[in-house]
Amino acid sequence: MMAPAKLILLLLVSAHSALSQLNLSNGFLTLTTPSFNVQLVKDSQTLYSLKPRTGGGPDFIPADKMTQRQNNGQYHLGDVTFRARTVGSSTWISGSSATTRKAVTAATVSGTTLAAANLGPTLPSGALLNITRRWVVNGDQLELFFDVTNSQGVAVEIGALGAPLEFNNIFTDRDAVATNTICSVFDPYIGQDGGYVQVTPLLGTLPPLVVLPVGKSPLEGWRFLPESTSATPYYQSQTFEGLYEWQFHTLAYAQNEWSSVTPWNAPTSATLQPGQTRTYGLQFRLASSIRGIEQTLQVAGRPVAVTIPGTILPTDQTGKLFLRAPSAVQSLSASPSGALTWTTNSEAKTAGWVGYSITAKAWGRARLSITYADGSVQTVHYYVTKAATQTLGDLGNFLTTSQWYNNTSDPFKRAPSVISYDREVNSVVLNDPRVWISGLEDEGGAGSWLAALMKQFAQPNAAEVTKLEQFVTQTLAKTIQNSDGSVKKSIFFYEPSRVPGYTYPSGSSWGNWWSWNQASAYATDRAYDYVHVIAGYWAMYRVARNYPALVKTQTWQYYLTQAVTTTNAMTNGKVGYADAGLMGETVIRLLLDDLKREGRTSDATTVESKMRSRWQGWSKQRYPFGSEMAWDSTGQEGVYAWSKYFNDTTTATNTLNSILAYQPTIPHWGYNGNARRYWDNVYGGKLQRIERQLHHYGSGLNALPVITAFMASPTDYYLLRVGYGGLSGPLSNIDQSGFASASFHSFADTLKWDAYSGDYGPNFSGHAMGMGTFLINHPDFGWQAFGGNLVSTSPVVQIQVLDSVRRRVFIAPIGALLTLDAGSFSVISYDPAAKTIEITVTAAVSGTSGAASASNGRLVIAQTANVGGIGILKPTVNLSQEGGAYTIPLSGGTAKVVLSA
Repeated sequence: MMAPAKLILLLLVSAHSALSQLNLSNGFLTLTTPSFNVQLVKDSQTLYSLKPRTGGGPDFIPADKMTQRQNNGQYHLGDVTFRARTVGSSTWISGSSATTRKAVTAATVSGTTLAAANLGPTLPSGALLNITRRWVVNGDQLELFFDVTNSQGVAVEIGALGAPLEFNNIFTDRDAVATNTICSVFDPYIGQDGGYVQVTPLLGTLPPLVVLPVGKSPLEGWRFLPESTSATPYYQSQTFEGLYEWQFHTLAYAQNEWSSVTPWNAPTSATLQPGQTRTYGLQFRLASSIRGIEQTLQVAGRPVAVTIPGTILPTDQTGKLFLRAPSAVQSLSASPSGALTWTTNSEAKTAGWVGYSITAKAWGRARLSITYADGSVQTVHYYVTKAATQTLGDLGNFLTTSQWYNNTSDPFKRAPSVISYDREVNSVVLNDPRVWISGLEDEGGAGSWLAALMKQFAQPNAAEVTKLEQFVTQTLAKTIQNSDGSVKKSIFFYEPSRVPGYTYPSGSSWGNWWSWNQASAYATDRAYDYVHVIAGYWAMYRVARNYPALVKTQTWQYYLTQAVTTTNAMTNGKVGYADAGLMGETVIRLLLDDLKREGRTSDATTVESKMRSRWQGWSKQRYPFGSEMAWDSTGQEGVYAWSKYFNDTTTATNTLNSILAYQPTIPHWGYNGNARRYWDNVYGGKLQRIERQLHHYGSGLNALPVITAFMASPTDYYLLRVGYGGLSGPLSNIDQSGFASASFHSFADTLKWDAYSGDYGPNFSGHAMGMGTFLINHPDFGWQAFGGNLVSTSPVVQIQVLDSVRRRVFIAPIGALLTLDAGSFSVISYDPAAKTIEITVTAAVSGTSGAASASNGRLVIAQTANVGGIGILKPTVNLSQEGGAYTIPLSGGTAKVVLSA
């Protein structure tokens, strides 16, 4: 029998434990606004449920997971974090309403206030600040306010103040239906007073939630919130990325955890005199659709920024910035100083917009700050690269020199090859315990050689091609690949007994599951690996076919045959995940086109039949986006490509909507066009961490369906902005010497490129296959070029083609896609009245050392949309055709051709 004293103590501990949690059993406050049905946890007054009143949208809050998220240290919407100090002190005192929960002190409410409470009981003693939280209805909108009061007798400086945001991005224990119909993902525009957070349901068709600042409540910083990762629903895992907070002030972090990085925005603090109160607020507003988010901002009286062609800006291209705000622009400034310059332009066609032409001067991150007459400040974040073609030239050179591995005594037979690289130590990676990274396969190991080969498709270079022929014929075809076409998962492995003369580094951990032995490494059961090999062969086919003087070892027919053999091996029924959408498999779609153009009817029929079988399975599923992960953004590219090819509009549309839910357009280079990826650094990065990755391979690959959809609907300019943002992403990964990182670390304490080359290759593949120059006539902004500079707009629209590849030009008003298999576009002139196009073709891209010259241009013309009232364009002069392309003779390295219906 328990002693009475111990029993009393146990009861006291139990009572304290109950009070320290959300105490869901004590009930909820049920509230209603014109837009939402709202529930607050009664004891904490944090948000338990937020559902749209109409339209059938999902609960934006994970109410169904709240019993798993009711412990101390778990954040909810309505919580607050801060750091403060008395003026004169150097020590910040931290506070959080989530650390040790106690019931807040509810206040009497009236009028528009739905609920209010003093947070004192759940804040630490000695917190310096008195904080009252209010939930308010303002017209149709729900608003959240924090009234922060200095409760001391001396001035207090607020060095950090944050509002944790909890939305239903938990995929744990959900099937595909639940994940896609219940869950949302969210991304910030870290734009100060112009900032906002968009919360998009994964279906892509339901109204998104937009979180906006109220009053002077800038989105200055975006901080990941650490929580326990040990229990379900497994915070910071592949099925639950985790949560972030909106930071109104960040100085206390900038002085401490972030001291080694340059934050997105200049850090600030606020000083309150004794008894002074400052209010910070957020508003929750439904947009009509994902495409309608910017219109929602306008209706809310918030500033809107539209960047053309986006926020990754090469130094040889002129960017355009269009602003619409309730207050006039007072001034602009750039950080670093001189990184950007600007002039006003008169290109806006709709009242309320003001335009600027932006020129990039200094490589790397650049912030443009716009100060309005009302004192508000908006920031637009750019990434400046070298001229786009030079960036590709640097990439190819680095991959085939610094990353070229030619140790022929290597027992794993990895030489010759382009192998993984560690930028922190400037050395190749030969012994990572994740054996594929050093073993030339899976995404983390194939990434470098795949990028090198796809770079040759985009911009062939004789010296690079010579080396890569060695890799393809000696290492790829004979070591990575078996004679039957099957592909090993890695040719590096951990099994000391099989390589007795090889020394594995003793400082590394070789005990994890990923240190495969030889049998596991040599397994051929992962379809994703086959796509890299297909792409490698296809890229070499394109080089050999269109630049025959560059290749010495094999014919174009050989490379084309090898691509087909690998495709057949992948789909022979013995390879896992072959029925899933595969990252980079747009290359198989291009391969099929080439087989038809080359008259390889039997091969084309076989490949098409195998792809039809895969599509037929997808066509019977509502969510055919599965992969080896619980949730993924890799399957959509392949599903879209083949659904569109086989005229399955329903599946293609569902797939496109899925992509738009997780690939936003935001005036910030890191998030614009950046498809959601957050776990791949664990498998391919040097810093292994679950986090929102910026411009990982999801950017370049998911952009392919989006840009294809735009060319089929060439007045849907939202698609162009998202697609071009994603296609531009891979340029930012390439540093000034040509090293390409797998992704950028987005956590505010890091903000740097990962040191490993990792799985960059699939990202670059998307870039190479989709990049081009796109000409549009926008209803608000007039004639604009994505990927080039406008030289004139009347009476003829003339574009200087400046994208990185210079092989694709799309004239949106007439739905015409022009593609060069060989040669380079220099200038395009479009006559809107006559609907004719004059193209200037050069043998090679200018200003890039070592770029190969074509003996003739090879032009392919396609009509992607029935717009403009014209038929198929053809050259007005008689040009011969071969392999589906017009041959353009080059005189002195250049030629001009007029195309007309």
